[in-house]
Amino acid sequence: MQETNMNTDVAIRLTGISKSWGAHQVIKSLDLEFGRGQLVALLGPSGCGKSTLLRLLAGLETPDSGRVEIDGKDVTAAAPSARGLSMVFQSYALFPHLNIAENICFGMQVRGVHAAERRQRLQDALALTNLQGLEQRKPAQLSGGQRQRVALARAIVAGHSICLMDEPLSNLDAKLRHSVRHEIRALQQRLGMTVVYVTHDQTEAMGMADKIVLMNAGGIVQSGTPAELYETPATAFSASFIGSPPMMLMAAEKLPPPLRAGIAPIGGDVNTLIGVRPEHFHIVAPSSTELFGTVTGVEFQGAESYIYLDLPGGDDIIVRSPEKSRLKLGDRVGLGWNPVDAHVFAADDGRRLLRLARYGHDSATPKLAAVL
Repeated sequence: MQETNMNTDVAIRLTGISKSWGAHQVIKSLDLEFGRGQLVALLGPSGCGKSTLLRLLAGLETPDSGRVEIDGKDVTAAAPSARGLSMVFQSYALFPHLNIAENICFGMQVRGVHAAERRQRLQDALALTNLQGLEQRKPAQLSGGQRQRVALARAIVAGHSICLMDEPLSNLDAKLRHSVRHEIRALQQRLGMTVVYVTHDQTEAMGMADKIVLMNAGGIVQSGTPAELYETPATAFSASFIGSPPMMLMAAEKLPPPLRAGIAPIGGDVNTLIGVRPEHFHIVAPSSTELFGTVTGVEFQGAESYIYLDLPGGDDIIVRSPEKSRLKLGDRVGLGWNPVDAHVFAADDGRRLLRLARYGHDSATPKLAAVL
């Protein structure tokens, strides 16, 4: 392995990484860095290339072109065992005939770690993952969450500072996913590990990650903190993928002229999409706005309600209300929002546009602000 100039803040660096299966290019010349001690989520829909990228990091696949560096060393052609990392899989990958202690210690035994050190590492990992007292059980005797914690304990005892996780929670039910997600994040922060976490669930990525790399069709759509992706989506795809419910996108040409005038893109007559988060919509009396909708459904979520509207132009809108809604199916309501809460994207390629947002209530002296 060739050693390069090492930036101590960067645990993993990918440069120009590409991978194809036949004529299909799965990864398209990616450049990407993973900060030391960060939990970085590779997020995107099925088939976007995130699992392939993880396998390239692990050495389970070889890139067609580009370079993989771990801790400043070129490991592009190195075997998985020479990369100094551990993996946690979706399927747990536990030996059914071994008990929990034997599963956790198996890798250390193969590598010839001394018995006394194996016992100490085992006890430390059991304590960290709350598995004390379960050492003699077989995997079939554990719940899904406990089995996933065994897989985490096995990664911990390996002693590597980098851990790759491939959709580790997808086999768990919703309640268990939430608790194990919290445990993974707490462990990662306590141990200072660099974790690359593959998921298609944006709620997992938003709730856990220091940094999200949003992928689609083999490329990086946007990379940044969860807040950056939520508050300033770089594309219409980012806007529609991040958030639950996601940002609502409306064709500007279908909106009443006063609403279009309030949010005008810089750059002329570009066909645009206007995006508004569900929590930024306001249900108002039909007499107070020029945009109307028909209620097609109301979901009570306890702390909030989701109100589904059908707009005259054919757009379906979800409004998030912070209270229990009294609206009924078929009600006609007005819809509004503050222009500064809107986002503007090009309709052709979805790119984010700089626009002038008019805000304030005095229409005679409108204020103008450039908003990214």
